[in-house]
Amino acid sequence: MAKTRFRSDGGLTARMGLVAFLLGALYVVFGGVLIYYSGSMAIGAVIVIALGLGQWYFSDKIALASMRAREVTPEQAPELHGMIDRLCALADMPKPRVAIADTDLPNAFATGRSPKKSVVCVTTGIMRRLDGEELEGVLSHELSHVAHRDVAVMTVASTLGLLAGFITRWGMFFGGGRRDNNSGPALLVIWLVSLAVYAISFVLTRALSRYRELSADRSGAYLTGKPSALASALTKISGDMARIPTRDLRAAESMNAFFFTPAIKSESFSTLFSTHPSIEKRLEQLSRVSADLGRPM
Repeated sequence: MAKTRFRSDGGLTARMGLVAFLLGALYVVFGGVLIYYSGSMAIGAVIVIALGLGQWYFSDKIALASMRAREVTPEQAPELHGMIDRLCALADMPKPRVAIADTDLPNAFATGRSPKKSVVCVTTGIMRRLDGEELEGVLSHELSHVAHRDVAVMTVASTLGLLAGFITRWGMFFGGGRRDNNSGPALLVIWLVSLAVYAISFVLTRALSRYRELSADRSGAYLTGKPSALASALTKISGDMARIPTRDLRAAESMNAFFFTPAIKSESFSTLFSTHPSIEKRLEQLSRVSADLGRPM
């Protein structure tokens, strides 16, 4: 993490560290199985990893294109740039590029492979719905993601799942150089291990994502000193999301991991598979921050 004035949380950091350690252990085990059993399947693995790295390198361009967002200058969006300028000065961090997506979906996101190569994007829908303090709270959350290099962390964390998923779907078609009687059992072992690794890494990555969202809420609230404004923004956005047409929500669902709050929430196993904590959990944390600051919610 780059040195900024965003306040850290020892408990959250420890939980994120544990998840990262477990993912690393999975890498070691999975790598050992692949080395022992695979032949030309390694070529496919290299391709998948390369795609993951490409996603990380071009994450800002991919995200902006997905939302049909455009970068804006200080002359085009003076108030938005002014807020980000103040927050970046307060956090002592480089200013990211600024973009706006013309959609009624009330949301925001930050992406980019490093603080100096990042972009913060807000939708016209969120700008219409939130007042200045609420929007500032959302922006402080997104800038925390930038300062903590969350896009890089989540891309690296998800690469193992991408690799395991690839082998789970296609591994049975790759016999490598092994065409003897032992190739069948070897491929079955790889397929079963890949399936297990994909499932475990999926759950761990989602847990890491939820921790990072809580960390961004907490860091952003302490930076502005106005946790109630961020709580108000969360409440407004989650309430208004229900009035957005389902087709529009589903069109943006692929961006859920980036969004301030997800466009569509899964009803089943929501806690285990969700990219974001529940609204209730986020509001509860902000209430504790408010109490710590001596300010009522």
